[in-house]
Amino acid sequence: MTTLKRATLTAILFAFSAFANDHTALNGTWTLVPTKSDFAGQPVMQTGTVTIDERQGNIAVSRSFAYEGATETFFYRDMTDSQNSATIHTGKNLKSKTRWDHDVLKVTTTESGATTVESYALGADGTMVVNVVRPDRKPITLILQRK
Repeated sequence: MTTLKRATLTAILFAFSAFANDHTALNGTWTLVPTKSDFAGQPVMQTGTVTIDERQGNIAVSRSFAYEGATETFFYRDMTDSQNSATIHTGKNLKSKTRWDHDVLKVTTTESGATTVESYALGADGTMVVNVVRPDRKPITLILQRK
């Protein structure tokens, strides 16, 4: 391998590893792109936003979605203190935990014994890709663009 190729590869790997540790890259408000999302046969979300705010280990994730044919908007908000591994309990049967798994933000919500896992990651094209896995349903993939 030539010196130029080695230097280029080293620079690319360094840039990638620096980004992977920059958890604030997902910060901001993101808007759902329904035509690029895969709802796996589940009700289609017509509109939606996700706002992520990570500061000094404290993570807030707010989600607001309107479903096709629905007359209401669904709003979810999770806040955690990742430095202290806090778990948020909302009500008797609901708890939510947010954590970083390398460069993927994971929100795990347990309600009445059923666990949903949402994984948020930055796509190669600058969009945010959200994978949602729920019990007894096919996984869905949401594509969002920065607002």
